[in-house]
Amino acid sequence: MSTIKVTNINDTSNNVSLVTDNAGIKTDKLTGNSTAGSISVVGEGNSTTTNLQQGLSKLFAKFQGDNASVNDSFNVSSVDDDNTGYNGVNFTNNMAAIHYATHSTTAHNYGSSNDGVSSAVASSDGEAGMTTSSVQLSHLQSGGSNGDPTAVHVTIDGDLA
Repeated sequence: MSTIKVTNINDTSNNVSLVTDNAGIKTDKLTGNSTAGSISVVGEGNSTTTNLQQGLSKLFAKFQGDNASVNDSFNVSSVDDDNTGYNGVNFTNNMAAIHYATHSTTAHNYGSSNDGVSSAVASSDGEAGMTTSSVQLSHLQSGGSNGDPTAVHVTIDGDLA
């Protein structure tokens, strides 16, 4: 049995295609480079496709809520400790619009005086705490007052500018 290793396999239209053939069963088909570097992935059932770039998370961060010390991140230029229960997450690369999806959760050190903390976009209308270059998060204790969680986990999905 021989092995051929290549960087790209192109069809006659110069679209990259990758098909894994395992005993005659073809899976994991990628096609792309058709428009602006877009890559489509054949999904479940081999009948529908999804845009790979569209489905990738555009930002993630894990940081301490009380001092904004970043443990790990991607596409984050900085995190601000704006006040008790408030953190700003600033993007390295801007989003295309303010209509991205922000997912935020917390981890909290449960001690005798600590209660659970939840995290959300700091916004009265779903947009006020969001710009194309940053998002403002607010963290509330289960009693309703602002609180600084031990750790904040945030991801953002949407289109980059």
